[in-house]
Amino acid sequence: MPTLPEVLARFEPISLTEMDRVALQDRMDTKYVFGSAQLPELLEQLRSEYRILEVAGKRGTDYRSLYFDTADLKHFHEHHNGRSFRSKVRFREYLGSDLCYLEVKRKTGRGGTDKKRVRVERIPEVMTPEQQLFAANASNCAEPLLPQLWNHFTRLTLVHRTRNERLTIDHAMRFTQAGTERALEGICVAELKEARADRNSPFARLMRALGNRPAGMSKYCVGMMLLHDRVKRNAFKPILLQLERIRNAA
Repeated sequence: MPTLPEVLARFEPISLTEMDRVALQDRMDTKYVFGSAQLPELLEQLRSEYRILEVAGKRGTDYRSLYFDTADLKHFHEHHNGRSFRSKVRFREYLGSDLCYLEVKRKTGRGGTDKKRVRVERIPEVMTPEQQLFAANASNCAEPLLPQLWNHFTRLTLVHRTRNERLTIDHAMRFTQAGTERALEGICVAELKEARADRNSPFARLMRALGNRPAGMSKYCVGMMLLHDRVKRNAFKPILLQLERIRNAA
């Protein structure tokens, strides 16, 4: 089996400009979790169907995000409690470029996701009043937001050749807060982004063939649980057990 760099080099590239046709800010998201050791073989099977994002000659983009939440972790607890309408607020920087955004992702019920974002110069440790107002309007939460968690990872972005579909695969994930760091080793998180849920997606078909069902995993929530012993976690036990099984099988 070829290595990950060898497989990535075989993909036909797509540029950021070309990818604009599948921005999908209002979309249906489906997440899957699998072991990093499977990644080269999975990508090899997808190569004929998808192109890969290439920026400045590099396939795979390093990201860092800073998540904001209320003092009592309102957004975390809404996710834990299974609220159909919930929000996530973060700053995200595309390392190696000058792109940085304040983003608000909202679950809109029945699996839909709406993302609003505004470009910023850098990731701040404290939000400006204008940024707080943007986040409040986009999330319908007027409570002040505070920085909670840093997340670093590498993302592969695949775009289907003909379908209105994007696929992101995140790996090499690590979380930091107040000088403490935890890595999520051996884990890939894939997110299929479509205008509407469609079982005919080549990636979804591949996941079904491998017996891999969709998994509701939030990097923010998992990172908070890795770094905090006292946050609520009962509702997240299935995904935590799945992550443990994947790591033990590696």
